[in-house]
Amino acid sequence: MTSPFPVIDGHNDLPWERRESHDSGLDGIDTEQDSLHTDLPKLRAGGVVGQFWSVFVPADDPDPVRTTLQQVDLVHRMVERYPDDLALARTAAEVRAAVDSGRIASLLGAEGGHSIGDDLAVLRVLARLGVRYMTLTHNDDTPWADSATGARAHGGLTDRGREVVAEMERIGMLVDLSHTAPATMRNTLDVATRPVLFSHSSTVAIDDHPRNVPDDVLARLADNGGVVMLTFVPKFVSRAWADWEEAGSEGEGPLVTVSDVADHVEHAREVAGAAHIGLGGDYDGTPVLPPDLRDVSRYPVLAAELERRGWGAADLGALASGNVLRLLEATDDRFARAAFLR
Repeated sequence: MTSPFPVIDGHNDLPWERRESHDSGLDGIDTEQDSLHTDLPKLRAGGVVGQFWSVFVPADDPDPVRTTLQQVDLVHRMVERYPDDLALARTAAEVRAAVDSGRIASLLGAEGGHSIGDDLAVLRVLARLGVRYMTLTHNDDTPWADSATGARAHGGLTDRGREVVAEMERIGMLVDLSHTAPATMRNTLDVATRPVLFSHSSTVAIDDHPRNVPDDVLARLADNGGVVMLTFVPKFVSRAWADWEEAGSEGEGPLVTVSDVADHVEHAREVAGAAHIGLGGDYDGTPVLPPDLRDVSRYPVLAAELERRGWGAADLGALASGNVLRLLEATDDRFARAAFLR
């Protein structure tokens, strides 16, 4: 990986954006698109060598399994459409092979347990299609897990939720705890036998928002081996921005900067450890971003801010890609068997 800051990003919603604004069409991704946070030139400029593409569907979708499969198909078609720039990747070895070939490794992540329709057979099919992680919830509770922003009717993870987690671990699919309630995070860590992931979250200590991760959970990542991938969404980064939104978003919102994001990164490093942090920008999944980090070309701006704060090459490399590669490697054998990769 020749980039000075080779990023493997944990969460990007370009597939849903293309569905909504381009009828799932893929024209133009290879050129600069002012309306998008993400296109191929911006990914190259940002040093992005690997991307988890979210195959998100809304929780209220009347047929979430079908729509999720359509989103998986969209990512596969995108990789096929731009073979000189993108390569499908499901394991750490495939990520490295893609990067060595000069292409951007394209991984898939499902966002919300509603995507499987409470059916473990669907979960296994998604794994065979290359879906590498599943977020247990999105903005609403599932029948078996509480969301950070849901009614929290279950008190965390139910017995059925523990079955889902166990099956995900058995087949090597990463358990993603972004969007989950703190009780769901803690319950999952209580039963987890493999490292967990937060694909796009920030820290409660810096911004006390329901979507963020409390310090006690961050501290448990060291024993679990998991990784929290810090996000750039203003309301998860800045308490001032979140307060402005909650008050009705009148007038111009407070400025959110790369320094605010770096505060979360540094706090996560302090509590969880340098081996347990990563980046999940949530590009094209939020209408507004810090101006300093306005699109995927701007990762070097964050790297420069962290270098200014005294970060060395080892910690920067771990944050950008090293830690998530280790996380993949910890589950690659099981995933490869479940997905019939060998």
